[in-house]
Amino acid sequence: MLHISNNVSLDENEITFEAIRAQGSGGQKVNKTSAAIHLRFDIAASSLPDFYKEKLLSLKDKRITKEGIIVIKSQQHRSQEQNREEALERLIELIKSVNVIQKKRIKTKPTKGSVNRRLQSKKKHAGKKRLRGKVDTE
Repeated sequence: MLHISNNVSLDENEITFEAIRAQGSGGQKVNKTSAAIHLRFDIAASSLPDFYKEKLLSLKDKRITKEGIIVIKSQQHRSQEQNREEALERLIELIKSVNVIQKKRIKTKPTKGSVNRRLQSKKKHAGKKRLRGKVDTE
């Protein structure tokens, strides 16, 4: 069982792992071993509460397919087991991120002093430009 929070946990049977060959350059062993891991997690078929499912499906994340399957690829480490653990950690982080409630932004007004400084700066800049104009010789 994977514990997401105090109330939420996942059964490891809901997650599928696929060992694949890692990308990129490597030594003699890289073309023979499958150290990278593809983790697949079906959101709709999972035992997560509906709140988590809705939030996960509404996320704009490239790791979530149109069918509602989370695909996480881990190939950072040399061993398959370390990559598997890292992929699980990333899945847990993704699910936990859904539960964090964003603070409402409070609109603020600029202070009178900052408005005055801005206007004075604009006047000074405009005056400089005005002096660069053509001079009347009459």
